[in-house]
Amino acid sequence: MEFLYEYGLFLAKAVTIVIAIAAVIGLAAGAAMKPKAKKGELELTNLSDEMRDTAQSLTLELAPKSQQKQIKKEQKKQEKEREESEKHRLFVLDFKAGIQASEVDNLREEVTALLSVATENDQVLVRLESGGGVVHGYGLAASQLQRIRDKKIPLTVAVDKVAASGGYMMACVADKIIAAPFAIIGSIGVLAQIPNFHKLLKKHDIDFEQVTAGEFKRTLTMFGKNTEKGREKFQEELEEVHTLFKQHIIENRELDIDDVATGEHWMATQAYQKGLVDELMTSDEWLLSQVEEREIFSLHYTKKKGVAEKVGLAASVMVESSMDHLSKIYSRYSSR
Repeated sequence: MEFLYEYGLFLAKAVTIVIAIAAVIGLAAGAAMKPKAKKGELELTNLSDEMRDTAQSLTLELAPKSQQKQIKKEQKKQEKEREESEKHRLFVLDFKAGIQASEVDNLREEVTALLSVATENDQVLVRLESGGGVVHGYGLAASQLQRIRDKKIPLTVAVDKVAASGGYMMACVADKIIAAPFAIIGSIGVLAQIPNFHKLLKKHDIDFEQVTAGEFKRTLTMFGKNTEKGREKFQEELEEVHTLFKQHIIENRELDIDDVATGEHWMATQAYQKGLVDELMTSDEWLLSQVEEREIFSLHYTKKKGVAEKVGLAASVMVESSMDHLSKIYSRYSSR
């Protein structure tokens, strides 16, 4: 009887959990069938306040107790003076992207919002981190930064880790590029690679048919036999993109393009000597140098998750939790 009771209890719990999972998945599917336009929101953070609060707290902690009262009084006085005075602003944007540069959508929103309030007296710092990626994605990202330059708003790009290839395509738009000494800079080149399975298919007597209209609609293919003419055309297209890349660099930087457009990358200390960056320092160091002169704001755009995404995430968590729970019940039951 105890065996049947334990088995029935286990079965009832299992069925209940399965039904709950099915209900959540059903809700997610229903929500996905009614997509709504995604909206995001801008987050504005006063970095100057954060920096001052940290400095004031440390000053008080390190000061003798006999002086703390006077220091607090002086800090309040300085705070009042700051509130009454008008300072120019420094807006900070963060751009950390992968190969597809999909983060450019958020950058577009940030730049649009920024240009609606910024003046020529303000400045913009973009903290950039990217090893490069697709030409069209990073070309668009560079164009977003160009919008800031076109409005005559001083633009600085800071590279703490890496700005290579498409990342440097963006960075060179700035009035000034600063970089941490061991950041990776450069790689002004173009790369394309594609596997070819033609010999493997041929070995297994598998035919591959590809129909095109236009001599060079497809130059190289993954499954068909590539021709020398196709390879030459593909190389020609890469050279054209590389030429446009170099022209973009020349329009924004005064340097020896033949020396730097070899596809190599360098540490920032070397890049500085070649004229790829203007100053060696971290973004934190540069911000600290500006905090007394400017009010610093971080501007960040985030997309709100839709109902389907939220429910889907909840379903994922529930499934994982349920499976773990079932595993524990089964282990406890089978051990008897």
